Amino acid sequence: MPDELDVNYDKPRQMRMPDSEWDPFEAAAKTMHPTGRSPRAAVVRQFIRWYMRRPGAKLPDRPPAGPWSETPADDK
Repeated sequence: MPDELDVNYDKPRQMRMPDSEWDPFEAAAKTMHPTGRSPRAAVVRQFIRWYMRRPGAKLPDRPPAGPWSETPADDK
């Protein structure tokens, strides 16, 4: 069953990240969270909970290597 924090709509937050990371991050997150409204947000929330050392929080599981694992040519 999803955590209540993962299903209720929250105030939108902004985060600056290059498209060369944000777009592949979505593909990677969807491999681990194929359903739900925002797989990237689920991973970011899980990481933030772990980072703040909330009780029971764990690092998000990482997907197996895929096309998102390659460094884009414009970032080299």
